[in-house]
Amino acid sequence: MRASMTGSCALFMYLLVAPPLARAQTAPAHAHAAPSAATATLASAEAFSKAHPRNADGWVALARARLMAGKAEPAIAAAQKATQLAPGNAQAFFMLGNAYGMRIGQVGMLSKMSIAPKLRDAFERTVQLDPGQLEARGDLISYYLQAPSMLGGGIEKARAQAVEIGKRDAAQGLLARAGIARFEHKADLALSLYRNALAAKPHDRDTRLAVIMGYEQMERWADAFGLLHAWTVEDPSTGAAWYQTGRASALSGLHADEGIAALQRYLAMPHAADDVDNKHALYRMGQIQARAGRKADARASWQQALKLDPDFTEAREALAAS
Repeated sequence: MRASMTGSCALFMYLLVAPPLARAQTAPAHAHAAPSAATATLASAEAFSKAHPRNADGWVALARARLMAGKAEPAIAAAQKATQLAPGNAQAFFMLGNAYGMRIGQVGMLSKMSIAPKLRDAFERTVQLDPGQLEARGDLISYYLQAPSMLGGGIEKARAQAVEIGKRDAAQGLLARAGIARFEHKADLALSLYRNALAAKPHDRDTRLAVIMGYEQMERWADAFGLLHAWTVEDPSTGAAWYQTGRASALSGLHADEGIAALQRYLAMPHAADDVDNKHALYRMGQIQARAGRKADARASWQQALKLDPDFTEAREALAAS
């Protein structure tokens, strides 16, 4: 029993360090905002909370702004202040869970063990206060699947959250069940659930993105590219479709010319508020170019990304290794 518990905890700690795709839903809506926008938002939120220290919504906004700026510990402090001022505010607890989620990737193993239950508690409190907060339910599924039982994990808990999600949004419920099926290595079931989710909301942006990323995690590259191609043909004004085409090419090593062309198109078009920043498109383009042996072009792409954000770690590390 002792050895089994140790192995389970080791797996959990690895999953907390690794950036699983499900955590993308945990990030604030504007996690990819340009550095200048994040700085301006943070300054505004700091000023408001200073002027209105008893306003819980102001502290929620400050926690979100600090997360956008990558400031995990200050974000935790702001979210904690919001929960103290308004213990019935679901969004305050959701931001607190997000803040713990960012912080847990920055600390050592012992600290991770102490933060993990706080992250779980924050998301559990979120859905108690707001049963319709589906993002928090998705975060709980990730936690329950990854955590050992000694830290409150368990696949039945994950399944229960998927059921609750399905009661409120059929497509998202199917997506949640697909993620659980992948965790259980039930590939055929996962594929069936992804297809059913897409059929339930065939034109929904978030459903398409979730299915595409599910295919990518399963290395079903033909399925992913097929869905992306259909999306770009159906709605060529959607930036996410072009960016994801480039990203899929960078991850898979397939369709290099198509991936580069998609990212070039993405860089040239206007973006929606929730599109990723151009630095990410340039970083992915560099990855494709490097795989194709175009080292000078790859370096140029990463240099451009760093001009947009000098603190962009991935681009700096890729450039240093090139």
